[in-house]
Amino acid sequence: MKIAIKYGLMITAVVAAWVIVTHFLVPISPQSKLNMLAPVLFNLAAIIAIYLGIKEKNAEREMDFKAGLKTGVSISLVYAISACLFFFVLLLIAGPSVMANEPMVDNYEPWQVAVLASAGMFFGSLILGLVYSTIISFFLARRHR
Repeated sequence: MKIAIKYGLMITAVVAAWVIVTHFLVPISPQSKLNMLAPVLFNLAAIIAIYLGIKEKNAEREMDFKAGLKTGVSISLVYAISACLFFFVLLLIAGPSVMANEPMVDNYEPWQVAVLASAGMFFGSLILGLVYSTIISFFLARRHR
């Protein structure tokens, strides 16, 4: 579990740093092409963290595909929970203005946008984490003979 917490929180740290820098320190307009960098950065951070976590688990003990998959998904679960908590705290501190980039902000109440965005973040992180974990575990797991 320590590996999952360590690497899951690392992904959340990348997400939090990006959000803090681009919303408060060096604000980027919603129309900026730099906004397209965020999903790439978040997914790259997830891939690297899952890879490093599975590799560390593999170094601790000989690991099969299933153990690698469980490690990667647990890292994704920690990331999903901690990122949702980060955005919840951010919303409480900064208010609904941080959701200005959300496409549904005009059609729904702020709390509905926050719930939908959190659900998307949570389940998207888990699904992508499962995909990344499957691929990485396939290549890193030891084969039984």
